[in-house]
Amino acid sequence: NNVRSKIIKEHLNDPNYYAKMSALLDEIIKFRKEKADKYEEYLKRIADLAKQVHAGHAGDTPEQLKKSPAIRALYSNLKKPGAASTATHHVAEAQPDYLVSGDPVLAQALKIDATVRATRPDGWRGIQTRENVIKMALLPLLGDDVAEVERIFLIILQQGEY
Repeated sequence: NNVRSKIIKEHLNDPNYYAKMSALLDEIIKFRKEKADKYEEYLKRIADLAKQVHAGHAGDTPEQLKKSPAIRALYSNLKKPGAASTATHHVAEAQPDYLVSGDPVLAQALKIDATVRATRPDGWRGIQTRENVIKMALLPLLGDDVAEVERIFLIILQQGEY
């Protein structure tokens, strides 16, 4: 129950990550019901899940993501390479500054984080014109996809770091 309530409470901060954690919890509960005789394994799995939920990231999370919950949320909610996308991405600047360990999604998350930090006006939350400044800065980074900007902006809005 404690793990479920933590997942529900933190879900808006990083919907994709906590949706995965919720599905994993459901799987563990189902396993417990089916295999009551393997209770010790069940307890170990619950303990591991509780550690991951408390940490806010999985054990295989890249080192650059461990320092910032906001970057982790962006990373886990950005489209992964190979996903179907109708937008073509044109980049006017060189990417090497952001390309980290060959992961383009991580590079994009870091670039979005840097852009939000550089462009956000003071007291931007709840003021449409100030929020639009951030959205306009995100637009070229997300392939001029307005729906994707709105989706990612909702994640940014939930982050206390910004």
